[in-house]
Amino acid sequence: MHAWDRTLTLAGIHDKRLRADYTRQRALVSAYRRHAYVAVRLLLPPALVPHVIAATAFMHHTDTLLDEGGGPANGAGGGDAYAAWEKEVRDGLATGQSGHPVLRPLLHTASRHPRLRDHVQEFLAGAPLDRDFTGFTDEAEYGRYVDAYSLPAFMLIACLLLDPAADAGTTRELCRAYIDGSQRLDFVNDLAEDLREGRLTLTAQALERHGVRRADLERGRETAAVRALLTDLLGRARRDLLASRRLPGLAPAPHRAFIRAVIALEVLTADAAMARGTGLLRGAARPSVPGALRVLAREYVRRGR
Repeated sequence: MHAWDRTLTLAGIHDKRLRADYTRQRALVSAYRRHAYVAVRLLLPPALVPHVIAATAFMHHTDTLLDEGGGPANGAGGGDAYAAWEKEVRDGLATGQSGHPVLRPLLHTASRHPRLRDHVQEFLAGAPLDRDFTGFTDEAEYGRYVDAYSLPAFMLIACLLLDPAADAGTTRELCRAYIDGSQRLDFVNDLAEDLREGRLTLTAQALERHGVRRADLERGRETAAVRALLTDLLGRARRDLLASRRLPGLAPAPHRAFIRAVIALEVLTADAAMARGTGLLRGAARPSVPGALRVLAREYVRRGR
């Protein structure tokens, strides 16, 4: 039997169509989040792997619809594609049924991990904040975005990994620290791509503090002020990521290696972005392949112990 087939069986996924759905999601996730996918396969118990992939694929599909904005809802009739998707998800949660290949595995995963249902609802409630995004005035506005959208998105995965008996306040604090660092890192690292799409995700307050104008970023001006701005934001992201390093302690032992690896890979990405500096105005930084492999190998050995 193929290794993936064994993984599906260990996860209790026996229906032929569901197995095909999870397999399709696996291909998608492995294509756009390669390092994360390898970490999932290497470091998590096989019975949990398809469920983490299903939640990740659902989050990515929803995020893609939000990025596309109000477009045709599956073609004829027009309307907002995200609004149609939200209704389909809520209907699926209510009935436990769906004909959509992204939603079917999510609903099956939610039947095995009931906590996921509330996090899906919370994620949907905050999603319009991303769809209607026009920029951040200040840090408080950015914080509201993290609380309403980024954190619920992260909890789709985290609720599958963390111990439900862990202290709720500590869980939220550490998850918030991680996703604050990860989201800020993404916004800085993806700056060039976002600007090409007409989207500026750095706060007006941060630009003003460093004497940087939006035009400086759009025109790729590699000035000392721009360098100071990026260094400041990346340093803050890195500190938040490091502050989340107690998060594995809130998870069952078999899940801890994966969580440690995810945090370490984000810190490596922050270091790569810091080293790239104003080069981020031309394109994103990525951790080196040898560095990422060292993280995965180290945690694989620790997991085995």
